[in-house]
Amino acid sequence: MSTPDSTSAVANLSSDERRAVVSLASLYALRMLGLFMVLPVMMIDGQALDGATPQLLGLAMGIYGLTQALLQIPAGTLSDRIGRKPVIVGGLLIFALGSLIAATADSVYGVILGRALQGGGAIASAIMALVTDLTREENRMKAMASIGASIGLSFSVALVLGPWLTALGGMSTIFMVTAVLAIAGVFITLFVIPAPAKLPHRDSSAVLSEVKKQLTNTQLWPLNIGIFILHALMVAIFVAIPLQLQQQGLPASQHSWVYLPVLAVAFILMVPFIIVAEKRRKMKAVVLTGALIIAVTLFAMSLATQLWHWVVLLLFYFWGFNLMEASLPSWLSKIAPAGAKGSAMGIYSSMQFLGAFAGGSLGGWIVSTSGSAALFAGLGALMVVWSLIIARSSAPQHLTSVRLAITQINEQQLQQLMELAGVSQVSPIASEGAIYLKVSADAFDMQQALAIIHSDNGEEHGSQR
Repeated sequence: MSTPDSTSAVANLSSDERRAVVSLASLYALRMLGLFMVLPVMMIDGQALDGATPQLLGLAMGIYGLTQALLQIPAGTLSDRIGRKPVIVGGLLIFALGSLIAATADSVYGVILGRALQGGGAIASAIMALVTDLTREENRMKAMASIGASIGLSFSVALVLGPWLTALGGMSTIFMVTAVLAIAGVFITLFVIPAPAKLPHRDSSAVLSEVKKQLTNTQLWPLNIGIFILHALMVAIFVAIPLQLQQQGLPASQHSWVYLPVLAVAFILMVPFIIVAEKRRKMKAVVLTGALIIAVTLFAMSLATQLWHWVVLLLFYFWGFNLMEASLPSWLSKIAPAGAKGSAMGIYSSMQFLGAFAGGSLGGWIVSTSGSAALFAGLGALMVVWSLIIARSSAPQHLTSVRLAITQINEQQLQQLMELAGVSQVSPIASEGAIYLKVSADAFDMQQALAIIHSDNGEEHGSQR
């Protein structure tokens, strides 16, 4: 769930930046760990809850995505007004409250309420904005890659840790641990993470007026739909797979021993494909490969009858999942208009969480009415349809974003910048005192751009992302 560059992402950061990035990545990982740990256990251990049905347990798995999606962009906007830390601390406290409610619930409705509150602690956008505030422009991509790596790691650890914690003390143990992690996150936020001045940056933060504009950008919607489907699949398959593993004679307490090697091998298989996508500029081919791997695997899951079938199929599923999870946001960053990447990513992230909600609620309903085989076959067909959509989309140009700080903006400068080799878009933002460019890194000469705007030093020299 992350790119191969992420493993060395903090190598060139200053000590202050390294401290900020490590603490923010830990904060993000702790929260995502709490959201993901219940996925491999809810459909088995949740059956003991009063009123539990497959449909309601699926809703409990995915409901966090609905509240997260609704509050993701508003929480980021609020952090621009009142500060990052108050939003993050408030979100973590809401998350802890939801965890405690779920931990003490006797009925499935209590767990649903708790999970909804967990998603209501929507701090992702505020964390990403804080990364921007605490890192220099030239190191920001590395910092973001570290956050991405923490998300991928937390997902893998959650699938292994969830069954183990449940075996120790039941599903309530997961929620209690999650509450403790959330409180630990509050202390990290208050006493470890610095509190810098707010710095406007449209490539890292959503702007409501720009969000409205990007909602009509048809180039972005194949990717938005893709991440929606991908995360719908992620939650939906966990409505069925734990039960399938149990039916093949593997106790729930032993499921970790399936997920651990499968996830490790799937990550190793992903790495060379991501290198090909970025270095050889085969992004579209790699995304299509991942989608087709997932589609074929899902159809095969509808026919699986033995434990070794599930082990092999899970390996292929997570291989395809990782390919798409790592490639889609990179594709989006390449095609998002200059100065609109933060807003485009806000929409993308909201669709991702909405997908998790749809996958849990609809997955539970399909399993309860038609069975697991129908669920897998239907999900496979959905991925085939999306593959046809993305196949008709243009392959992304390998462009990157550049931000140039400038005190005055005039038409002559804008025209000169547009005429530079490698520049495809120029977007002046007078209120921010900046010009955003979309450029080809191979052809663009930063020094020529700096000569045009007569910058002096530091932030004013601009940066490439």
